[in-house]
Amino acid sequence: MNVLLVEDDPVLTDGLSRVLNSHGFTVHTVNNGSDALSQRFNASVLVLDIGLPGIDGFEVLRRMRAAGNNTPVLLLTARDTIPDRVHGLELGADDYLVKPFATPELVARIKALIRRSAPQPAQLSVGGLSLDNATKRADIDGRKIELSLREWTVLEYLMQHASRVVSKQQIIDAVLPWGEDFTINAVEVYVSRIRLKIADSGVVIRTIRGFGYMLEKSES
Repeated sequence: MNVLLVEDDPVLTDGLSRVLNSHGFTVHTVNNGSDALSQRFNASVLVLDIGLPGIDGFEVLRRMRAAGNNTPVLLLTARDTIPDRVHGLELGADDYLVKPFATPELVARIKALIRRSAPQPAQLSVGGLSLDNATKRADIDGRKIELSLREWTVLEYLMQHASRVVSKQQIIDAVLPWGEDFTINAVEVYVSRIRLKIADSGVVIRTIRGFGYMLEKSES
């Protein structure tokens, strides 16, 4: 997992590099827009400060996308107005984080961007339950079931990790891009709703006390 960090504050750069390294990322840093555009570092995610000297982050992003570079971009900025956020997203940013921010959230958002950019199987199937990523359709033995966006994201994550235990925090990290108000209690609520909707699918979501959840085929 390679991260290109473009930030002109040396203290923040050093701190973020240490945190990201501790989470298994390989981090390459530059402190201006010109160097960011000239990099040949194979980045999984670009963490890009907007307020850079010379060529600012918005212009770096615009030139990247114009050149066909589709590397996921997470914008960092002290600008917290809606027009600034909208402008960054319209230029092609994948996510946006306002300074000051909590480093666990930054790590979670980077991981989420990497997951979202990775090739996904066209269809996930466990027991009689299937999710079709192309049509965003969920079926139980060919019968469609209705899922909200968050229910879909939680169920998709559990199916991607079928027969393995996943923690509630891992689920939060997976859903985080769709809203910042997702909590441990919310995970429990959504898992409860999903259980009701897939009750006759031959699939169960087991609670592994103290660890999280595991989706697997039911024994009956």
